Amino acid sequence: MDEVRGYMLAAEAVKREGVDTVFFLMGGPITPVVKACMEMGIRAVDVRHEQAAAMMAHGWSRVTGRPGVCFTCSGPGTTNAATGIANAFVDGAPVVYIGGSSPLVRAGTYAFQDIDQVAMLKPVTKWAEQVQEGGRIAELVRTAFRKAVSGKPGPVYLDLPWDIIYSKVDRSRVELPPFPETAGRPQADPVMVESAVEILKRAERPLIVAGSGVLWSGAEDELARLVDETGLPLFTTPLARGIIPEDHKRSFIAARSLAFSEADALLVVGTRFSFIMAFGQPPRFNARAKIIRADIDPEEIGHNRAVDVPLVGDARQVITQLLEEAAGAVHVEDDSPWIKTLREKDATNREELTPLLNSEKIPVHPLRLCKEISDFMDHDATLIVDGHEILNYARQSIPVYYPRHRLNPGAFGCIGVGLPFGVAAKLARPDGQVVVLTGDGSFGLNGFEMDTAIRNNLPIMVVISNNGGWTAGGEGRWDIPGRELGFGRYEKMVEAFGGHAEYVTDPREIRPALERAKASG
Repeated sequence: MDEVRGYMLAAEAVKREGVDTVFFLMGGPITPVVKACMEMGIRAVDVRHEQAAAMMAHGWSRVTGRPGVCFTCSGPGTTNAATGIANAFVDGAPVVYIGGSSPLVRAGTYAFQDIDQVAMLKPVTKWAEQVQEGGRIAELVRTAFRKAVSGKPGPVYLDLPWDIIYSKVDRSRVELPPFPETAGRPQADPVMVESAVEILKRAERPLIVAGSGVLWSGAEDELARLVDETGLPLFTTPLARGIIPEDHKRSFIAARSLAFSEADALLVVGTRFSFIMAFGQPPRFNARAKIIRADIDPEEIGHNRAVDVPLVGDARQVITQLLEEAAGAVHVEDDSPWIKTLREKDATNREELTPLLNSEKIPVHPLRLCKEISDFMDHDATLIVDGHEILNYARQSIPVYYPRHRLNPGAFGCIGVGLPFGVAAKLARPDGQVVVLTGDGSFGLNGFEMDTAIRNNLPIMVVISNNGGWTAGGEGRWDIPGRELGFGRYEKMVEAFGGHAEYVTDPREIRPALERAKASG
């Protein structure tokens, strides 16, 4: 009889899914699973807090387009990771979370760290399940990966009890279903596609609004083609920025408010009408605008705002259908009144920022900091922005030229992602420049992951915009309880870990400090 331990079956199943990197914090009973993964050649990155492990898996999925994988120990390890998993859930990002738990035979006996982890994770995952028989480990790992990426992506949780991890299993009893064939990509109803194109053709002020569903379907090239061939202006949600470079002739990001409020036809692809999109409601959006919504999730169609044309299907398929139907029928000229209006508003709004972008006042204005970082970064750098005040300033002033090269806390508003996302991005793009721009408050949540970056020789560059508190100050704001943090010398902590660190107060010293940081390796 060929017997194998449960932890080996789990590691083999993860390896079989093509995983090459996982994130974890060691502890019982999950450590042997991670050790077996490492013995099979999988890179395992250990962190300082389980929340960061979940966030790194999330960041990995954002950058690579593939499921990120994290492991944690039982009890508090699971509760710590739950925030990162919830963020991935709201974000619709595929994360496979495998957690150790107390022995099945001790359930309900007040065993060490005994808690119903499956019940706790169900509200913030697409699927959560416990392995209750060692012979099903491989089957359920495969199911977890399939669930994470099918339809609308999202995180999943697989619970591995202590006694299942260490159990001996006869390989002949192992259930291992074959890899599923590539799932078909559903297309929209052709009649609806025709109706959508007819609306766009007749519109005087049409535009496209795209979200991260375009990236998950791998449709960024098709959407860029649609913009180029139709001349439709494109706006994106924050996480979908870079689908077209923001110096493209149909990118008018500084005219966003005007575009949304005056557009008479919107093609909304792969995004929800959430608070980020003002729920699709006036006055942010024109109450009389025709709405065309394309989404793989039929439940999103009509959510928060009624639609005129529903396009239920995979973003890449739907955009390809629109390309074919719109060929020669839809074209917005460069000199049309709509494009002229957007171009002029974009230029005017950018010009208004110029004095602050070049300000030499002390304390440093956040827009001047953003300009220095923008001028310094490589054209294809990956930028992670984390925080509140600095997030708003960076959004206005630092352009994006490639998809999946800008990450932020997302729709859950989950600050603290900066360092974890930065570590994941550098692991995914070892030859690319990775910059993390974070507020001092958000840095404090996962700042110890600087140790993770340094121990793993990951030269990410972290810039803290230190305003001494939570959110911006100003009249009437300084007396808010808990608002003041004081101007902590965070660079000293990084120096203690062995990293290069500097403290800058003069705007003229920002660029030299960035250059020295880059040169330090």
